[in-house]
Amino acid sequence: MNFPSELKYTKDHEWVKVDGETLIVGITDFAQRELGDIVYIDINTLGDEVEQDSVFGTVEAVKTVSDLFMPVTGTVLEVNEALNNNPELVNSDPYGDGWMVKVTNANSDQINQLLDAEAYKALVGA
Repeated sequence: MNFPSELKYTKDHEWVKVDGETLIVGITDFAQRELGDIVYIDINTLGDEVEQDSVFGTVEAVKTVSDLFMPVTGTVLEVNEALNNNPELVNSDPYGDGWMVKVTNANSDQINQLLDAEAYKALVGA
């Protein structure tokens, strides 16, 4: 499994990449492996401010549907539209082309409270 050290992680298996004034959010390699083949992603929070730990969308795999939880409070600026036609990008490239949303970088305290790669690896037993 892959755990990029430059990312922050949540206990709910989302990752966050700080990109200037924007945060890029997706699900981890661990999460996509646990879910299996992802067939549909529903994110209908574009333009909304979503509170930390609130649901911002869902991921549907062959056998289950899982909520996506916002790692930090922020406004959803962009949804990865490529996932509409190609949801399996999350399985093949969860930290690259399989990102989910971009949100405002509003609360550095919340970001600093997220897990680093080593703590996340320990959480998932890797």
